[in-house]
Amino acid sequence: MEVGKLTVNARSSTGKGPARVLRAAGQVPGVCYGASTDGKVEPLAITVNVKALKAALDPVRKQNTVLDVTVVEEGKAERHLTALLKEYQVHPLRRDVTHVDFMVIDPTKPVTAEVPLEFIGKPKGAIEGGQIRIALRSILLRATPAELPVKVTVDVSPLDITDVFHVSDLTLPAGVTSVTGQHQAVVTCAAPEEDKTPAADAAAAPAEGAAAAPAAGAAPAAGAKPAAGAKPAAAPAKGAAPAAKAPAKT
Repeated sequence: MEVGKLTVNARSSTGKGPARVLRAAGQVPGVCYGASTDGKVEPLAITVNVKALKAALDPVRKQNTVLDVTVVEEGKAERHLTALLKEYQVHPLRRDVTHVDFMVIDPTKPVTAEVPLEFIGKPKGAIEGGQIRIALRSILLRATPAELPVKVTVDVSPLDITDVFHVSDLTLPAGVTSVTGQHQAVVTCAAPEEDKTPAADAAAAPAEGAAAAPAAGAAPAAGAKPAAGAKPAAAPAKGAAPAAKAPAKT
């Protein structure tokens, strides 16, 4: 298959049953819709060969590859459409492509497409421990298909701690405008994270499961056994009066 060229077949059968048969044969259901140089294109059900679709996509532009789509329909003349791969669905487990949507376009008019951001450089704030925080990995741009950039490069070198790059700070090619909001943050250099647990507090805290030492002179707890090697309490001196007994209750 040639890059940018794809042949698909019109289909009349719909539903889960026919779709399963298609996928078993390496095909997936799809739809074309949009507006061409001849006007509005009503949704057209098609069948797409997954391998042929992957081969037709430019390895750099990928989903933003402008495709010359030839639609083959039994009993009718071939139909040629210019389109972009608008969306595709994948199986949640097998990750196989299960459905594709093509947006028919007029190559002379602007279209909206998602373009990836590429971050380069080391932020100035990294010297003081600052860390990069990326808020956006791609942005929506509007331009004619020929003017759409493959990617937008963002040089983060000037960023100091707490500095932020917004969409309005990006450098876009001539003829290209951003659909993503101008005030939306793209990337920032965040301040280094501080240890929230003071070392003094950590040292003062007793180890888990450790018993607190008794205060000096405090009586031992009832039923407590003397520690190994401890001397028994001294006997009263000879001739000393015995301790007074509490009077019995009457």
